[in-house]
Amino acid sequence: MENKPFVVRSHDVCKDASYREWVLEIKKRYKSAQIKAAVKVNSEQLLFNWQLGRDLVLRRAEEKWGRGVVEQLSLDLQDAFPDVKGFSARNLWFMKQWYSFYSANPETAELVRRLNETIYISEKKLNQDGSEFKTQKLNQNDSELSFPLAFGYVPWKHHILIVQRCETVSEAIFYIQKTIENSWSRRALDDNMRSDLYHVVGAAITNYVDRLPLPQGKLAQELTKSNYDLGFLTLPEDYDEEELETALEHHMTRFLLELGKGWAFVGRQKEIIVSGKTRKIDLLFYHIHLRFYMVVELKVRPFEPEFAGKLNFYVNAVNEIICTENDNPTVGLLICRDMENTEVKWALQGITTPIGVATYSNIKIEEVQAQLPTTEQIKACIEQAEEEYLQMKKESESIE
Repeated sequence: MENKPFVVRSHDVCKDASYREWVLEIKKRYKSAQIKAAVKVNSEQLLFNWQLGRDLVLRRAEEKWGRGVVEQLSLDLQDAFPDVKGFSARNLWFMKQWYSFYSANPETAELVRRLNETIYISEKKLNQDGSEFKTQKLNQNDSELSFPLAFGYVPWKHHILIVQRCETVSEAIFYIQKTIENSWSRRALDDNMRSDLYHVVGAAITNYVDRLPLPQGKLAQELTKSNYDLGFLTLPEDYDEEELETALEHHMTRFLLELGKGWAFVGRQKEIIVSGKTRKIDLLFYHIHLRFYMVVELKVRPFEPEFAGKLNFYVNAVNEIICTENDNPTVGLLICRDMENTEVKWALQGITTPIGVATYSNIKIEEVQAQLPTTEQIKACIEQAEEEYLQMKKESESIE
């Protein structure tokens, strides 16, 4: 029987709920298979890079075969595999640097173990995605640092950037974890490293740990930065809080990325009525995974102790008016232009609601020229003024 084309007509198929559910399941399975295949290919390549870097270190290649051994090895490998990219001398040096960076620190193994626990990557799952790792690892001596399996979830160029920029293994592991959790592109990784995320995340002055139940207090602290990079905003020199709010609302996607993973924007100038009076919250957010609201108050001035009292009021109001029984306690975050740590710590003493204080930076200031009207705008104003003058003159003449 010949395989003739078959035209599917809408009445030939009953696309009910069970069919749509089945198709959705097939799509999910295919996407999962794609991800596993990509992870395995990436992991195998990284394992090779790790082992080659290890060889260059442990064999003391330069001492044994001369200073030009890496360049010669590069030529030999490119000659043997002309269609394969990645064997440049520069890349081989990166492989050596990569292995040396981690193997030289005795704490690497423990930090990698914590990484696996934090991102919920089990040994079983890792061996499933890269099943050949286990046998290949057996070729290493017990004294050598085994290839960290979680590294297989991060592209090679990301690893290069991390090793080049990070001063400690702890910092490098931090950025590897964030890359895995947030699926960062290389540009996103670069942006976060430039903003020094490692040193600012979780470093805000708060009372979250003391005022919230575990584990929410610890998680809320880890989510909060000491400084928020608002370099994506451009404002006039003497901008006020309303202008800052408006700019953030217009660039909310960027601001959500700056806040971190899991946040959803609820609203700006959110109205709440207390004792018949209408109050307005600057910005209100909700953490989808941890299920709690965050009240954000913006100040374009340095921190003042009375700011904490107002934020305390709003946090309590959200708990009483907006929260449901399924929500965790609300937290407050004051983001101001500058602050003095001692003032903040003393202001938070005695406050029972969870409150944190952070700063913002890097807002671009509009050039004076950009704030002046354009030639077209000036001409339009003149023409409008002339029209109004002529109209007034006509009306005056008609009255006479």
